[in-house]
Amino acid sequence: MFNFLTRSAPAGLTARDFVTAPDGTIVIDVREHAEVAASGKARGALHIPLMMLQFRADPRHPDYDPLLDRSARIGVYCASGGRSSSAKTILDRLGYKDVHNIGGFGHWCQAGGAVERA
Repeated sequence: MFNFLTRSAPAGLTARDFVTAPDGTIVIDVREHAEVAASGKARGALHIPLMMLQFRADPRHPDYDPLLDRSARIGVYCASGGRSSSAKTILDRLGYKDVHNIGGFGHWCQAGGAVERA
């Protein structure tokens, strides 16, 4: 009834939707290097720390990552959902059309997503 003590995943597509997503779907982990080293990351996810996302996602920037496709469905996550909310905003502003904040790494694990060491 009163579930205010637990943090839920943001509205929209969920981590479970991305765990079962078809090929061509992109998942981005925006946590810092130390966090990913300590816990691993979603299998197949790109690791782009939030502070680098603006550069790596902008085709006009020399550090642009060509694996980022503006037409692909993209899910972003962090540790709890706060930084991934900022990541979604960055990608939206850069013209990415189908971006979803899927919450935190814990949401990925609870949805049965595979994890790999980074």
